[in-house]
Amino acid sequence: MHDSICIKAFQEYLIKEKCASKNTVSSYMCDVNQFVEFIVSVGISDFAEVRKKEIDMYICVLEGNGRSSATISRTIASLKLFFNRLILTGETKVNPMQEIIGKKSEKKLPQILTNEEVELLLEQPQTSSIKGCRDKAMLELLYATGIRVSELIALDNNSVNLATALVCCKNGDKERFIPLYATAVRALAEYVNTARPQMAASGERALFVNMGGERMSRQGFWKIIKQYKEKAKIGKDITPHTLRHSFAAHLLENGADLRSLQEMLGHADISSTQVYTQLVKKQLKDVYNKAHPRAR
Repeated sequence: MHDSICIKAFQEYLIKEKCASKNTVSSYMCDVNQFVEFIVSVGISDFAEVRKKEIDMYICVLEGNGRSSATISRTIASLKLFFNRLILTGETKVNPMQEIIGKKSEKKLPQILTNEEVELLLEQPQTSSIKGCRDKAMLELLYATGIRVSELIALDNNSVNLATALVCCKNGDKERFIPLYATAVRALAEYVNTARPQMAASGERALFVNMGGERMSRQGFWKIIKQYKEKAKIGKDITPHTLRHSFAAHLLENGADLRSLQEMLGHADISSTQVYTQLVKKQLKDVYNKAHPRAR
């Protein structure tokens, strides 16, 4: 099986042509590689030999292993894109995914923080210490821009222009500029001018560094979020993505248009951004049902 060549070509397609995020590429490649392991185990030696019955068998295996409907739906989406690509490149003439329908899963709206909860969370870092100064800058920047945590920790020292109050966020060959509010600029200026010079190792390019002077990791920032969530006594389960969701919902609540929000979030498809419209509508309905005297 020349699977390694096809798989490598598919990965390059995702990165260069689809401009998919690192997380998306990782998920799709994992799905494809796991499928390859399965077809090899049932004696398939070439992608051109795969038919619908093998796909059905694989879905049954996933279900038997307790995979969620959401995971199976994503796997189906990954394999559809993969086999569509094989058809286009002439690697196979039969598309076994043609009649496969994705599993329906209940779409849960993302959880967001209220304005009061955001303020409470952002108040927790004590900027009298260099660690608190860094943490304040990270939290303010995350809520100011709505960038992904992977994008946050990937920022370099020259990614933020304090004079123009803009942050340049790169994702592969693409880059987008997101404005910063004044409080975030002040927090970043204090960190960049006072705390970072004391923390960063010599020659380190990362904007945000750990206490060892090297680039902050996803796990490290996750712990920071958890620490301040507990300190603020906020009952909701807060992840780095919660601030991204909150950023999007709060902008929509205050009149931002979907296209501008799509640009700031870096969504390739506006349907991903439209989820926040549903979230805002649900919140308004909840407020109405709680507050209107005849709604109870």
